[in-house]
Amino acid sequence: MRLLKLLTVTAGTLALGLGGMAYAADAISGPVQRQALNWAAIVMFVAFVAMTLVITYRVASQNRSASDFYAAGGGITGFQNGLAIAGDYMSAASFLGISGLVFASGFDGLIYSIGFLVGWPIVLFLIAERLRNLGKFTFADVASFRLDQTAIRILSASGTLVVVAFYLIAQMVGAGKLIQLLFGLQYLYAVVIVGLLMIVYVAFGGMKATTWVQIIKACLLLVGATFMALAVLWHFGFNPERMFATAVQVHPAGVSIMAPGNMVADPVSAISLGLALMFGTAGLPHILMRFFTVSNAQAARKSVFYATGLIAYFYILTFIIGFGAITFLMNDPAYYTNGASGVYNKISGLLGGTNMAAVHLANAVGGSLFLGFISAVAFATILAVVAGLTLSGASAVSHDLYASVIARGRATEKKEVRLSKISAVVIGLVAIYLGYIFENQNVAFMVGLAFAVAASCNFPVLLMSTMWRGTTTTGALCGGLLGLVAAVAMVVLSKAVWVDTFHHAAAIFPYDNPAIFSMPLAFVGIWAFSKMDNSLRARREIASFDAQYVRSETGIGASEAHVH
Repeated sequence: MRLLKLLTVTAGTLALGLGGMAYAADAISGPVQRQALNWAAIVMFVAFVAMTLVITYRVASQNRSASDFYAAGGGITGFQNGLAIAGDYMSAASFLGISGLVFASGFDGLIYSIGFLVGWPIVLFLIAERLRNLGKFTFADVASFRLDQTAIRILSASGTLVVVAFYLIAQMVGAGKLIQLLFGLQYLYAVVIVGLLMIVYVAFGGMKATTWVQIIKACLLLVGATFMALAVLWHFGFNPERMFATAVQVHPAGVSIMAPGNMVADPVSAISLGLALMFGTAGLPHILMRFFTVSNAQAARKSVFYATGLIAYFYILTFIIGFGAITFLMNDPAYYTNGASGVYNKISGLLGGTNMAAVHLANAVGGSLFLGFISAVAFATILAVVAGLTLSGASAVSHDLYASVIARGRATEKKEVRLSKISAVVIGLVAIYLGYIFENQNVAFMVGLAFAVAASCNFPVLLMSTMWRGTTTTGALCGGLLGLVAAVAMVVLSKAVWVDTFHHAAAIFPYDNPAIFSMPLAFVGIWAFSKMDNSLRARREIASFDAQYVRSETGIGASEAHVH
């Protein structure tokens, strides 16, 4: 029965997509123009979907408890989890967005690569071990360990859902543009396909299926990106200096692409973006959730070690791919709208927008077959990430809000998991809608906003509750809310949303990234309100810090957090 449901949903999804190709030629408008169907990409795309659906079906039969559904029963090894974390983290923003930013702005695009990477030592030394020792399924388990369950879980779930929403927008936009460009589909149909497939993975397979989808995707992406980078370097005799010199010659901005300032023009914006990317990593709910899938704190540390190495290697590749796209694409009118006339914008005129630079480069260095492979890999990248995001959002609703707050621990595991599956469906539908609304946003930029919210709410609450004895429920709640509300308000009032999306005349908040303002506000709020709280409950919470500290450092009692 489960297989029948799985195949029914998937068949409908693929029928929607492949059937829409028949009349897409007259329906597509806007910056993405219909291309000749790439059958290699279509075959590889369908093969990947079929393979992951088989995995989902096999894994679904093994889900017998909430621990299996949320945390794969704690049975994932450190190396497997490291691969899965890398697969979860190397998103559409990393592959499509960063290479697109380097293509458009040159050196400045590296701020995302570096920012995304340098957050991992923070996760390794401050978060991973304590998270595994104190938590069960979500990071709210850790934040509320000695604080009031209801208040902190509501705050943590709210922060999770906001981060998931921003992050999902980026993935849905990347997926929509990719399928629209290569399969000749309308953007809306493309977004619907991704949304329905991610619902299938999460609702049927839970964390086990999501983990294996992420592992497979990480391996494919690393192989594809490595080949592409080596092909670019081979073209220049493995001499990066020649590649950079050629890029300077053909790029409209000339030599300035080798210096900072093309994309982030003022110091406040640069520091704010850097803070968001660095500390936001330690507050991403779908990444933090992965540390509950291993058996102990040692495996959690190994996971971060392996993930950091794989991610660092991948970001070096995106830098080469971005500059390679400049050298291969900008003098070839075939990759541009109006290219046949010889008059085209070398940046904004790229077919599919700058997010598609890496995909076009695949065609330039490897032909249509490699283009098909990279397209399928990019699609796999997006599916793996949205599955992890959807699972973390569904867990926040079912485990943090329903089971712990509404039912107050009286809900059965079966009912909790069922609600999680329903939540996955709702989140998937919301993601489809948001992906459609924010169609023209750069995917790396949208992920940067998700990081800003994570750095302004989730990270301060998580760090202060585990590291500072004086943290109280009042402090964590007020400080976390200050950071969350400030970050979201500043994002909405910035040019990227207020002007570019809502089409108002001028932005109310002058910076696109709010972390430099909202993150300190959260930390100061947690400290100040905790200091002012002298209630009996606050004194009990402070007194219980020692027990939390012993467990976070030693893991004594942590085995109770998982059902193996």
